[in-house]
Amino acid sequence: MIRALFRVTEPDYRVRDRVVLITGAAQGIGRELATVLHRRGAVVALADVDEVGAKAAAAALGSRAAAFGADVTDRAAMADVVERVVERFGGLDVVVANAGIVPKPATLRTMDPAVFDTVLGVNLTGAFNTVKPALDAIVASRGHVVVVSSCAAFAPGMAGSPYMISKAAVEQLGRALRVELAAHGATAGVAYFGIVETAMTHETLDNDDLGRRVEALLPWPLNVRISGEAAARVIADGIERRAPRTIAPAGWEPYALFRGAINVALDAKLTRDRSLHSLLHAVEQRVRG
Repeated sequence: MIRALFRVTEPDYRVRDRVVLITGAAQGIGRELATVLHRRGAVVALADVDEVGAKAAAAALGSRAAAFGADVTDRAAMADVVERVVERFGGLDVVVANAGIVPKPATLRTMDPAVFDTVLGVNLTGAFNTVKPALDAIVASRGHVVVVSSCAAFAPGMAGSPYMISKAAVEQLGRALRVELAAHGATAGVAYFGIVETAMTHETLDNDDLGRRVEALLPWPLNVRISGEAAARVIADGIERRAPRTIAPAGWEPYALFRGAINVALDAKLTRDRSLHSLLHAVEQRVRG
């Protein structure tokens, strides 16, 4: 029943012969998504600040793939990428704003403001910079936009608030696009993920003692992990049914649906949780040296 509520769809939208631009495509979910869509017959444009990595990923795919080096925080560069994709392939049908970063654990009191700005710059403004120059082409093709948010958008942001803040804002970006593009026969969706097995996850959680303690606070099934390939398939399947939202793992769906009520109780519980207080003191101590 809950799953059915999240599978609101439009008519099928097969990706074969569609031109798809993906940011953050040199590694992780972005690279896996490029591979999945390419196998389904799409033309894929892989954009990443790591141009060498993007070129390697495109070369591994062979035909119907091209790489573009660009930093999503550079508005002019992203506009140029979109223009080059349209010129090279004759149009643009799908855009996936996937590029994102996670800061090292820190509280708002102790974090470097520059870190806050950087995370918001990549995760939120970078998504805007990716989508904005592509919208005329998307409208012309009656295509589809995906912005990659996170299940972190549902949860309290202690010790990692810039990421949660940015992903909550990306959710609103996607929702606004969904409504605005409907007037032109185009669509947009938001992709939400819990913990995905990527290099970013390993660096943030697995290879950091405080990160491991943060993850340990998550109850089952919220601590369930999925592979980057599985996450990519979720996005690809969502594109092909023009899904307004996709969520994985499935254990996050009840939280997403009932988060208004859950978060009232959860916030109250966390403010009294002594083990969490201890963790936050440890985070602040490490940040301040």
